[in-house]
Amino acid sequence: MFKNFHGFSMFEQYQAWKRERRERKSFKYRLSVTTIKLIFIISCTFLMLFLPTTALGIPDLTLVEQRVIAIFVFATLMWLLEPVPAWTTSMGIVVLLLLTCSDSSLWFMRNELPNQSLGEFIHYKSILNSFSDPIIMLFIGGFIMAIATSKSGLDATLAKVMLKPFGTQSRFVLLGFILLTAWFSMFISNTATAAMMLTFLTPVMKSLPADGKGKIALAMSIPIAANLGGIGTPIGTPPNAIALRYLNNPDGLNLNIGFGEWMMVMFPFVIVILLIAWVLLLNIFPFKQKKIVLNIQHEHKQSWRDWVVYITFCVTVSMWVLDKYTGVNANAVAMIPVAVFALTGIIGKRDLEELNWSVLWMVAGGFALGVALEESGLAMHLINAIPFDTWPALAIIIGSGLLCYILSNFISNTATATLLVPILAIVGTSMGDQLDHLGGISTLLIGIALSSSMAMLLPISTPPNAMAHSTGFISQKDMMKAGLIMGIIGLVLGYLMLIVLGSHGLL
Repeated sequence: MFKNFHGFSMFEQYQAWKRERRERKSFKYRLSVTTIKLIFIISCTFLMLFLPTTALGIPDLTLVEQRVIAIFVFATLMWLLEPVPAWTTSMGIVVLLLLTCSDSSLWFMRNELPNQSLGEFIHYKSILNSFSDPIIMLFIGGFIMAIATSKSGLDATLAKVMLKPFGTQSRFVLLGFILLTAWFSMFISNTATAAMMLTFLTPVMKSLPADGKGKIALAMSIPIAANLGGIGTPIGTPPNAIALRYLNNPDGLNLNIGFGEWMMVMFPFVIVILLIAWVLLLNIFPFKQKKIVLNIQHEHKQSWRDWVVYITFCVTVSMWVLDKYTGVNANAVAMIPVAVFALTGIIGKRDLEELNWSVLWMVAGGFALGVALEESGLAMHLINAIPFDTWPALAIIIGSGLLCYILSNFISNTATATLLVPILAIVGTSMGDQLDHLGGISTLLIGIALSSSMAMLLPISTPPNAMAHSTGFISQKDMMKAGLIMGIIGLVLGYLMLIVLGSHGLL
């Protein structure tokens, strides 16, 4: 999908940077490291598969449940060590669940052992339905709308118009880039947003003195704002949608949190944290030049299709925000731009091929893992076997957020949320009303989404970080300094907000 965006060259540079990192090591070395990782992962998986159930500490564990545990261990290690791309692990999870744990599994997987019952098989349709989950449709709608806004030149037009009120003073230009980047990242991919905004930033950099730190502030503002802005809406970043899926699951928590309700809580928080980021960047990387001349150009001839995009964009976003008033679910609203743009020829077959399918498949694989935990009975078994209700509520909430933050700095935030959210949904359910004074299970799961977006310590932490680093304006030391401070401030304020609002029944 990135070929349609302004700044596609920036995305290509990011991919080249990733290839260069891989190619620094010799082929033989990389092959041996990958082989060692795979042997270790497969060994741990088989160990979990064939260990006596008594060693796992869960009484009356069934064969199917033990297989789900083994697959969960496989997924965790594959995402942590990443011997293959993260989305391919999700595909492996789906296939393993189908062949070993479903009612359509291999024949020899249906035989009971003398001392262990087989347990409940998972419906194979439930696993495959993960690919058509309503949240997947929400993402597709968001991706389609993002492609259409770029093809129509709406993104560049908005960038030019919305940055104009910030004038020419350096500090306000920086604020403009922060707020505009965050706004875009609420509705389109953080990676695409970063690519686009870094391209608009290029001519600005040329007007700044070479020895000034202002360049670092401007370059750092893009990944920070892209990462933080994604918190603002359910489609801003995959962890948001993953958390919302479990919170709204009709067969589970069924909290019925709407798109607009999410924004009512998260949008003000995003504004506050962005203003803090602005002040922080101004103080760490002060501008030497007090004025900046903006020059954002784009070549696009307007047609009637552009007006279709403008109107559809406004209608879709409005219906997302007002979903509780219109009565139309946000997932259903996401299909409006898909239908309109397809019927008017704005989106064609080639555009569909450019959708970010790897993200969709990765999310679907995580959903399949969640289905396995529920339908196999393992979720309930864990609730009954592990005394979650005796653990301090605050320790679980804060501890899970810190774990998510640490993991997300080194592996995909989507993979981190995919691993943690299903387990924490079980933990939260088992704790009953113990979490109520801290905001309940909403605080627990939304906290994971928030923590994953705060992880921006290293160039490898997020694609926007990597792209900004590839410009050459930011050293890893500068990124770590700004990323660590923003991460700590964001986590403290984020959890404080969730706990305060939740304890007053506003979450």
